[in-house]
Amino acid sequence: MTAGEAVTDDVCPAPRVVIADDQALVRTGFRMILTARGIDVVGEAADGVEAVAAVLALRPDVVLMDIRMPNMDGLEATRRVVAQVPRCRVLMLTTFDLDRYVYAALAAGASGFLLKDVTPEHLAAAVRLVDTGDALLAPSITRRLVERFASDAHGPATHPKALHRDLGALTPRELEVLTLMGRGLSNADLATELTLSEATVKTHVARIFAKLSLRDRAQAVVLAYETGLVAPGDPPPGSA
Repeated sequence: MTAGEAVTDDVCPAPRVVIADDQALVRTGFRMILTARGIDVVGEAADGVEAVAAVLALRPDVVLMDIRMPNMDGLEATRRVVAQVPRCRVLMLTTFDLDRYVYAALAAGASGFLLKDVTPEHLAAAVRLVDTGDALLAPSITRRLVERFASDAHGPATHPKALHRDLGALTPRELEVLTLMGRGLSNADLATELTLSEATVKTHVARIFAKLSLRDRAQAVVLAYETGLVAPGDPPPGSA
């Protein structure tokens, strides 16, 4: 599922959101968009320090977190939010679709990212998707980011390594599912590739997350690269 797919305001309770961005106009615009669509904006922050403080005080479900902010950037703020309030989901905001910090943010525990020129409909849908823990907004985009920066010398040299996680705990089928998730396949794509029902795929995905202590699909994609299940340049599934 992606942020572009239909997710209506009636599907689940409105998430509580904190908006962290150093530009007041961005915060105001996002607040208006989300409020108009029934999403509860409970706080704002102008930098990473304020963002962490707001999360600790307000315990929101989702934080819209700008990557580049003064005093403390969104990357460090994300690390602290995820460590201190694990149930809170972080949705990164970036101006560029290949921002080199996005990979580090995903590795730090962010659940996905959005471009700041996102449409109002996609913004609201993305917040709801991340709130449900249903995945990164677009696995294929995540794969592109990870592939570009996973082995970049200028990328994050120290990420909370997932190598300690015991992939041996996975069944052969679960390992196959994780590998394909790392290549950017959605649940629907996985069902087609493996000739399974989507319900069965969701069960496999849930078990993978539980066994490897993964928060969401974003971490699964990063893990697949960090453990060598997927390598930059691997051909897409089904190719010759």
